[in-house]
Amino acid sequence: MTTKTRYFVITSLLVLTAGLGTGLLAYYVGFPTSALQRAGGPDELRFVPNDAALVAYANVHEIMTSDLRQKVRSLVPMKEDGQQQFQNQTGIDIESDVDRVVFAVSPSHDSTTRPGSVIVLARGRFDEVKIEALMREHGATVEQYKDSRVIVSPEHQGSAVSVSFLEPGLAAIGTTNLIHSAVDLKAGGSNITTNDEVMRFIRDLDSGNAWAVGRFDILASQTMLPAQVSQQLPAIQWFSANTYIDSGIRGTVRAEARDEEAGNALRDVVRGVMSLVKLQASSQPGLATVMQSLELGGTGKTVTLSFDIPPSLLDTLASLKQAHESPAPLNH
Repeated sequence: MTTKTRYFVITSLLVLTAGLGTGLLAYYVGFPTSALQRAGGPDELRFVPNDAALVAYANVHEIMTSDLRQKVRSLVPMKEDGQQQFQNQTGIDIESDVDRVVFAVSPSHDSTTRPGSVIVLARGRFDEVKIEALMREHGATVEQYKDSRVIVSPEHQGSAVSVSFLEPGLAAIGTTNLIHSAVDLKAGGSNITTNDEVMRFIRDLDSGNAWAVGRFDILASQTMLPAQVSQQLPAIQWFSANTYIDSGIRGTVRAEARDEEAGNALRDVVRGVMSLVKLQASSQPGLATVMQSLELGGTGKTVTLSFDIPPSLLDTLASLKQAHESPAPLNH
């Protein structure tokens, strides 16, 4: 399994956290409020390790059939080679087989800056026999771990991706050690729902239909941010993103700094960036509309940035794109 294929599902979830500021990048993500339980979060969280530094949730079916996705596809056509390659390798058609996914990153516990382990928990309809056969054709092996079969792909750059079916309709895809951990958690134990800090954020996110929660400081330390970037950022500890995606997209990004001083510094940074962008927005109708929807808020060590991208904005962008691509009239 190639690197491109291996991280396709991971990328589809990371787009949520990395692209909320523009909205248009929320191409692969979204989920219905009905999937949330009163205790906070979907049932799949019981298979996520207690120390996860990033947790996100997405309803693939809803976003794939949304008006937003159709408009984005017509506005910015995207190649879906990774999606097709993933289907060829595993037999899983993301558009038709997957309803929703939970994505999590467990940090590395050594002294390096290597990214940690990852797991994607996909709820949907899967032909387990076909998937195992296809993965075997591509060099995968099958091992028995406790009461579960674990399909292990060939190692690439020192790591292997595994697939296991934890229960009917629930596939776990990711780093082998986290697949084993998910199998262990089937019998109970300390999962992410016992992490009060993470669940504090998750319980605040049930008003939207897409969210992500993460420890910014831990993720930043293991993603090798450029020194000039990390040194300029105030001391951010937590972040969360909450959106509602339908024909448009609206939501709130929240950051929690180390203390009130860092929170004030972060607000100043965001305010400065917004001012710079607004200077460039007057000649770009689409960008101007987005900037008008931004609202900076929060108090103390908490900073929030809300946004609302209406369907009319995508219609405007589509019209501008069509006008730009239309051939100029011939002069007679």
